[in-house]
Amino acid sequence: MSAEATNPATPGPVTPTVAVPAAPVAPRKRARPRIDLRRLGRAALLGPASRDRLPDAISHVAEAHRAHHPDADLEPLRRAYVLAESSHRGQMRKSGEPYITHPLAVTLILAELGAETTTLTASLLHDTVEDTEVTLDQVRDEFGEEVRYLVDGVTKLEKVDYGAAAEPETFRKMLVATGSDVRVMSIKLADRLHNMRTLGVMRPEKQARIAKVTRDVLIPLAERLGVQALKTELEDLVFAILHPEEYRHTRELISEDAARPDAPLAEIADEVRGVLREADIQTEVLIRPRHFVSVHRVARKRGRLRGADFGRLLVLVNEDADCYAVLGELHTCMTPVVSEFKDFIAVPKFNLYQSLHTAVARGDGQVVEVLIRTHQMHKVAEAGVVALGNPYAPPAEEQAVSDGERVDPTRPGWLSRLLDWQEAAPDPDTFWSTLREDLAQDREITVFRPDGGALGLPEGASCVDAAYAQYGEDAHACIGARVNGRLATLSTVLNDGDTVQLLMGQDPASEPSRKWLEHAHTPAARIAIQRWLAAHPVSEEDDTELRDEADAGSARTAPGASGGPVAAGSASRPAASAVVDLPGATVRLAGCCTPVPPDEITGFAVRGGVVTVHRVECAGATRMKDAGRPEMGVHWGDTTACRVTLVAESFGRPHLLADLTEAIAQEGAEIVSATVEPPSQQRVRHTYTLQLADAAHLPALMRAMRNVPGVFDVSRAQHHAPAI
Repeated sequence: MSAEATNPATPGPVTPTVAVPAAPVAPRKRARPRIDLRRLGRAALLGPASRDRLPDAISHVAEAHRAHHPDADLEPLRRAYVLAESSHRGQMRKSGEPYITHPLAVTLILAELGAETTTLTASLLHDTVEDTEVTLDQVRDEFGEEVRYLVDGVTKLEKVDYGAAAEPETFRKMLVATGSDVRVMSIKLADRLHNMRTLGVMRPEKQARIAKVTRDVLIPLAERLGVQALKTELEDLVFAILHPEEYRHTRELISEDAARPDAPLAEIADEVRGVLREADIQTEVLIRPRHFVSVHRVARKRGRLRGADFGRLLVLVNEDADCYAVLGELHTCMTPVVSEFKDFIAVPKFNLYQSLHTAVARGDGQVVEVLIRTHQMHKVAEAGVVALGNPYAPPAEEQAVSDGERVDPTRPGWLSRLLDWQEAAPDPDTFWSTLREDLAQDREITVFRPDGGALGLPEGASCVDAAYAQYGEDAHACIGARVNGRLATLSTVLNDGDTVQLLMGQDPASEPSRKWLEHAHTPAARIAIQRWLAAHPVSEEDDTELRDEADAGSARTAPGASGGPVAAGSASRPAASAVVDLPGATVRLAGCCTPVPPDEITGFAVRGGVVTVHRVECAGATRMKDAGRPEMGVHWGDTTACRVTLVAESFGRPHLLADLTEAIAQEGAEIVSATVEPPSQQRVRHTYTLQLADAAHLPALMRAMRNVPGVFDVSRAQHHAPAI
């Protein structure tokens, strides 16, 4: 059986083995009484009603469904109930209830959130294929392809076939199905919520195991899909199981607050109503009690709680413009806490959430948080993707596919990225651990490309993550980045709203550095880098050499440094060519010493048929010779163009960077990359990688740079290789 439960109709005091937290005491508007599962169980045992009338057992579902969809056709629900009841007849839950009470309760949860008829039909049938003789073909023949797809999406894989991998592979299957139809995950979340509500008959260790999976996977998914109504209750249920002492303490705090004679939230709600009434703004002002986990978090943050900390005010209006009108009135007539203001209407959260957040202070020092949103925003805030209806319906005209992100909110960018990296996960254990890590990143930022496109990334992502998000495995060739117009290392952490230009090399032998793993924050980047490294094993000596070259050749800017206007050179330009006495070998000029004609050079074979060419006096070459690495015979070819790295040492003065770049340009050299380190004792160090049409011009170029006022030395770059 896929659902094991006990009856939650009359919850009592919570113990460590009972996972049903009592709801915070607060006035609720038009609250619907919880369905009596025992009564439904007895109705289910009576069998289906006549064809002309709806069975009594689904009257609650029909009532909730019609509240959101007055014209809904209830016939599919009647037929689905008849099939589910007859198929599950004789099956019992561990609590002793008829099994049909579980799909009924799951369907009621979704109906109250506003799910459309197809979702409710599939919800009634969601366990039939897994637990009865009903087949997917029968579901399709009776209810259509959409219902069959939804039922298949939430059907577990058998342990007899998958063993210990059954759970992660079931979630993988479910997520892939969600990528095509988000209603799959809606049903799964409602299914888990009812099972968590009725988990008390389980052994404590099994309760804890289910609660941990719910905490690590299902709750983050509910958050990302915007289904706050499910997410908050799941959080409280998990809290009660995994932290029973903290839960009991929080429950006592809520009970004590409810018993107090004063009601600061009610008082300030009346004051807000008065302010908005005088402004002639049609609103509805409600008190939103905090759920258990929210109260616990506030208590840990603020210490002693006061009356206003146990809830927030919710102001509902009709139009978007009214939200800002309400905000203006509150900030004008009351004392605002400016640091608490957030505008999620102009910039919605990645999970569709829209609202204005602010806070006002009372005379006694208590601060009351206020949420301002339209009725439609509130519906989406509570139900998330469930409120979006049928994704198969014809899309609105404004919905389209943008470059890099889907506008369709039923397939958000984070889900697309998750589906991409899960294909590359080599085994169930890697998928399962990476999924939990990915879902733990619960905040998202948006960065922009120079062409105006956008990339959605988790908070804390670096330029490495941006490269793999934009280019996939082609990002192996990334050689640097500009963030907000300035050269930056690939390890640079990005902020929301940054503009990122990724510099891509054209060398077919380009490869990722092992150091990139230290800066890769997204699963897609980590898996791509790890897969490449696994396919290209390397000795420790080779890895050290190539890492040194990658570090030396990439564009680098020290934290706080400012780079001037720099143009990236074309990597396809001809460069000085070295010829090696090894047929088929790929020759690469070492980035640590950047040899150019007529430098005396030597070569060393590394791996993959690559030979790196160093200046004879290079410290890296000396290190490899000392390690016993055999030298290769190399010499310069006929091409006279070259790329070289120069270091200019100077005293700090205004316009120095502009004068240096002008001197370089007048000598006909092209700047490929540039770095300016922070001044130290009035001295500044500039590093330029330059493309020259003829290596013979290098001495003249260095003289021209030395002649710039303030520059006291210009030398060839020489990066010191670390000792073995």
